[in-house]
Amino acid sequence: MAPSFVRVAFSSALWLSLISDSPQFVASDASALIAQRAGPTLPSGWAYQGCYVDNVSGRILGHQQPDSSTLTVENCISTCIGLGYSVAGMEYSSQCFCDNYIINGGAKASADTQCNTACSGNSAEQCGGGNRMSIYNKGTLVVRQAPGPQKTGLPGSWAYQGCITYVKHCGDDVDRAAGGSTAAPESDCSTTCSGDSQYLCGGGNRLTWYLWKGAPLYVWSYPTGAGAGQYQLLIGGVCIPLLTTSGVNGKYTFVEKYGTGEANSTGAYELDVSQLGNPSAAWRTMHVKTDVFCSASVTLPDKAGRQINIGGWSGDSTFGIRLYWPDGSPGVASTNDWQENVSELSLQKGRWYPSAMVMANGSIMVIGGETGSNGPPQPNLELLPRPAGAGVVNLDWLQRTDPNNLYPFLAVLPSGILVIYYNEARILDERTFATIKTLPNLPGGVNNPGAGRSYPLEGTTMLLPQYAPFSDPLGVLVCGGSTVGAGLALDNCVSTQPEAANPQWTLERMPSQRVMPCMTALPDGTFMILNGAHQGVAGFGLATDPNYNAVLYNPSKPVNQRMSIMANTTIARLYHSEAILMQDGRVLVSGSDPQDGVHPEEYRVEVFVPPYLLSGKARPSFTIANKNWAYGASIPITVTLNGGGTTRVSMMGAESSTHGNSMGQRTLFPAVSCAGTTCTITAPPNVHVAPLGWYQLFLLDGPTPSVSTWIRLGGDPASLGNWPPYADFKKPGV
Repeated sequence: MAPSFVRVAFSSALWLSLISDSPQFVASDASALIAQRAGPTLPSGWAYQGCYVDNVSGRILGHQQPDSSTLTVENCISTCIGLGYSVAGMEYSSQCFCDNYIINGGAKASADTQCNTACSGNSAEQCGGGNRMSIYNKGTLVVRQAPGPQKTGLPGSWAYQGCITYVKHCGDDVDRAAGGSTAAPESDCSTTCSGDSQYLCGGGNRLTWYLWKGAPLYVWSYPTGAGAGQYQLLIGGVCIPLLTTSGVNGKYTFVEKYGTGEANSTGAYELDVSQLGNPSAAWRTMHVKTDVFCSASVTLPDKAGRQINIGGWSGDSTFGIRLYWPDGSPGVASTNDWQENVSELSLQKGRWYPSAMVMANGSIMVIGGETGSNGPPQPNLELLPRPAGAGVVNLDWLQRTDPNNLYPFLAVLPSGILVIYYNEARILDERTFATIKTLPNLPGGVNNPGAGRSYPLEGTTMLLPQYAPFSDPLGVLVCGGSTVGAGLALDNCVSTQPEAANPQWTLERMPSQRVMPCMTALPDGTFMILNGAHQGVAGFGLATDPNYNAVLYNPSKPVNQRMSIMANTTIARLYHSEAILMQDGRVLVSGSDPQDGVHPEEYRVEVFVPPYLLSGKARPSFTIANKNWAYGASIPITVTLNGGGTTRVSMMGAESSTHGNSMGQRTLFPAVSCAGTTCTITAPPNVHVAPLGWYQLFLLDGPTPSVSTWIRLGGDPASLGNWPPYADFKKPGV
């Protein structure tokens, strides 16, 4: 008789209950047997970790994949591997989750058999259950607790303070209080941080609040009285300038929109401050032929100190090259005017919002801009006078950063040419214009590291003072700016030494946000920051809330202790405002053309009087015979000092101010030695320390400056004095 067989079907629960009576059985065997029973084929290094409870404090894996009617353990793990995750979980038959750790304090279920739902794509495998997740992973399984505010491991002396109602993201505690922020229930701050899901980062109109508890991060000074300086009205104006230049004849040139500005404008004027009591004598009407709207200017190193103005608004004006030979002197009438003939002398490419610089060889570099009013970019540079057969040099980095790179900042360095544009900086070879060094990007705001520093996200830039023997790397300071889109003005300055082996930007907070600022170098080595707005970007009607306060930046003080909050003006200085150094040490403040329906187009001209002129101390004075210097020469001067302190001399480069860019600015302190009433100045050693051209020479008796005298350094090696070769242009010769 053939043997008979009995087939018995066991449920998984009954099967486990039977084998668990064995004295050799331990709980871990159940998991192994379940895995063996389900039989998934796991990738190398992956293992089953058990059945976990989901949704007690939120999902225990953070990245859910689309539900699948063919889900298996294998294809869920494969999906997670493909997405770069090391933990995979299956739930409720058809759901797959991925992460690199278990989050929200996920814990194992009390029994592994609670994950008893068959996978939708393979009924022989288990894919979790209701709020139960089958967990597989590679490596060590990490469990993170339910997210909360980070209270430990914070940098420095930051401390958690609680959950508060919305106010601006960063600032001082007084800003929080002034903004009306109040305490909110901790439960309101329930949103996990995008960069680290184990912590909470606020919630809807709620902020997780931290406060610095250590030594102050920054210390601002609050001088009073004469120590705060003073704004004064200088004279009523005759134009709305968009560019101002200090002339070697002791006068100040103003250019404004011509053809797109006031109907009776001639586009150019000159101010003689020695005639303030007689406005008709103080202001001289000059003339341009094309629209200088958003052009560039520098002072040439020729022996006349001619001013060149380049580019403009549209059509022929974008190709314009205009020259003015400053004549006359304070109290002596000038007669020369701007000379221009676009049919003879023009740029190769039309440019609106370009920059210009005198190069080490004495020629003029013109860079960037747009082809015309709101036109395509002009991502290239050209030279003046134009070398025979030379075209333009294309610059891919200007093309890439359009339109946030207009009016780039330029400076001669020992190693080449520094260019700062948008939030980038680089050094170019001065012969080939190839990039020889790329600097780290300029930091922006904590809410937008990609904020910009050049028009239209307009900040302001200055070279830091250079001191004999000029062996230290040159420093650069960039203040203010704004963000793309939201127009959140920046409240910081950044500085670096571009030629250092590993240049890094040092960030210093300003007392307030500022876009469209101007900065002026003072003869004592400090800097005035003024003008601009608290919000917006540069352009007509694009900024709000004028910044009326002046700030003094003193680079000789420790970092984050360099700024002093100075006097306020009552005049809004917004788009198209300027600031330049005067020969008497004051700052000439002009312009504002916001066209916002709120603030007027501004004709009034002010001065800011720094504290060194309000101390009551007598000015020093000097006389000088040699005003045409060679590099390294010894230059004698005869001085009158008043015992005010250390004797110094400073050289301040001839500058043209527009859109936060002071073209030509430079501050140098050459070596000086004195015996009795004679002092001897040692001129800077070479053209890469002190570029060719004109400088205001100041004598300082302690903090108090003299009235300056113009000197010329380095001659005219490019023979600009003989250029351009046309009879209708007046030329001083070489």
